[in-house]
Amino acid sequence: MMNLKEMDQTYVLPTYARNYVHFVRGENSMLYDAEGKDYVDFGSGIAVCSVGHGNPRLAKAICDQAQKLIHTSNLYLIEPQARLAKRLAELSGYDVQTFFANSGAEANEGAIKIARRYGEVEGEVKRYKIITLEHSFHGRTITALKATGQEAMHTYFGPFPDGFVYARNIEHIYDLIDDHTVAVMIELVQGEGGVQPMEKAEVQKLAETLKKRDILLVVDEVQTGIYRTGEVLASNLYGITPDIVTLAKGLGGGVPIGAIMTTHKGILKAGDHGSTFGGNFLSTRAALEVLEILEGHKNSGELDHMLILFEERLKRVAAKHPELFDKEVGVGFMRGLRVKEGKDAGDIIKAAFDARVVVLKAGKNTVRFLPVLTITKEEMELGFERFESALAKL
Repeated sequence: MMNLKEMDQTYVLPTYARNYVHFVRGENSMLYDAEGKDYVDFGSGIAVCSVGHGNPRLAKAICDQAQKLIHTSNLYLIEPQARLAKRLAELSGYDVQTFFANSGAEANEGAIKIARRYGEVEGEVKRYKIITLEHSFHGRTITALKATGQEAMHTYFGPFPDGFVYARNIEHIYDLIDDHTVAVMIELVQGEGGVQPMEKAEVQKLAETLKKRDILLVVDEVQTGIYRTGEVLASNLYGITPDIVTLAKGLGGGVPIGAIMTTHKGILKAGDHGSTFGGNFLSTRAALEVLEILEGHKNSGELDHMLILFEERLKRVAAKHPELFDKEVGVGFMRGLRVKEGKDAGDIIKAAFDARVVVLKAGKNTVRFLPVLTITKEEMELGFERFESALAKL
């Protein structure tokens, strides 16, 4: 009889360099494999499991909704979808309407369509060009992949859609704007690009300039959104009001969901865009519960307290191991340790996993930390204890 690894390798397309550990359950920041070994999860499913593994409130909300309705399609009113759209507007403080999809890539595709539609109906010249940043990451679909400012991502799968140009940094964006530019699309903290935050003053200047020139600002908050940076949105942290914000990852706590929030109400009409599964009863009910849990966690002061402790702990690790790390980087619970030239982040990640703590890799040779937002002090300390024991063996 085939074991699970053989089954996976035989029947699943090999698009992932898998670690064949078999996790079977989780409790908040802890994961447990089939052999009963526990792991501290500092990756949270790549910033997805925002309220932890096995969260009883989220599980109950999903179960209760599944016993009533999971899906009817967007041809009919979906109560939790309407409530979720309202809640996102209230929590963000933005006057927006929202479209719901199933993933970050889909959300970014929808944002691009909204921008292109705006470029066709506003102004005398058809505007379609979208400026993104080098080292950005916006998804794996053809258009989102082309929007991604990494040449290595464009090796196969062409021809790609036209109309995307890449700026070296925020200052370079101004040089690339022309009469056909309709939008600038950025991540306020580049996740796959190495946990690289943008400078607040530069972002605010950009937002102000784009507003004056009637060019849309699209902020990809697929990873930074839903309290990952300490606020509901990283846009709130930066003090800007984008024209379009995209969300996914942590919004559903593990249930697939994406969202496009836009201040340009009514920009898309019936038939301009759609999704069979997007915003169904199950995903939006889950997201409502996630928001309620995290809002309470933020208002109690516990989220901010743990953010400070986690940052301090990471800085101590960086200072203690100057032979391995140049510096600690990031914002909120989206952080990293930049690995010294000549050292390999992959070796550190493997050693950490062997010590039963899960960390991730990001571009620029960075060890990335994306803990669950409800992490406890005890879980954090255990994770860093194991991480430092791994470093001592390198």
